Amino acid sequence: MKIVTNTKLIKRNSKIAKYSSIAAFIILIVGFYITVQMPDELIFALVCLLIGFLLSQVGIYYANRWGRSPRPDEIINKNMKGLGREYTVYHFTTPASHLLLGPAGLWILLPYYQGGTIIYDGKRWRSKGGGFARSYLRIFGQESIGRPDLEADAEIQALKRYLTRLLPEEAQIPEIRAALLFTDPSVELQAEKSPLPAMTPKDLKEFLKTQAKDSPLPPLQLDVLRKELPQPQRGEE
Repeated sequence: MKIVTNTKLIKRNSKIAKYSSIAAFIILIVGFYITVQMPDELIFALVCLLIGFLLSQVGIYYANRWGRSPRPDEIINKNMKGLGREYTVYHFTTPASHLLLGPAGLWILLPYYQGGTIIYDGKRWRSKGGGFARSYLRIFGQESIGRPDLEADAEIQALKRYLTRLLPEEAQIPEIRAALLFTDPSVELQAEKSPLPAMTPKDLKEFLKTQAKDSPLPPLQLDVLRKELPQPQRGEE
């Protein structure tokens, strides 16, 4: 499998995650200090607390995507080893954060780090369980699962526009599909009714092999896409 990764973006955003979290912590401490020691300066305390909270949310957003270890791209790479050189995965080099191209087709991979039990009841996604620590994080330390279907559609439309500009006029854009990856090792999925394929990373390889048999991407389209999409740099697989 070939891997194309925007390492500069990952390093930059990892730094943003680290320093925004540190700055948020310091500013929140200052805000609490002013509240306790300088009650007459309450307006400054509130400003500090607001800024600290906003920075903490920035830190959480960036940390969940680029500050975790292992990162989502590393998890995807590990679980797709052995697929063969006809597959290429693109991390942060196209409008889709994680894009897979190969005989199985063109797939956008959407990683989610939420743990516990993930449920899709036919209308909405929700997570539950995991004990006190998980409950605390759901409230204060992580984003909700949100609407994966809307996120997938947004990335699909952005990728279509990108490919329309990138590919030769006579080239046909193949169907772009999306799959949800829940990366927490202890996650339990109850998502049989999901409108999108939902799985853990360990199930990804077999899923792609099945797709390659059931609805393979024509070799000519595969070659055109592989030629026009970003190329691996020296040192990449």
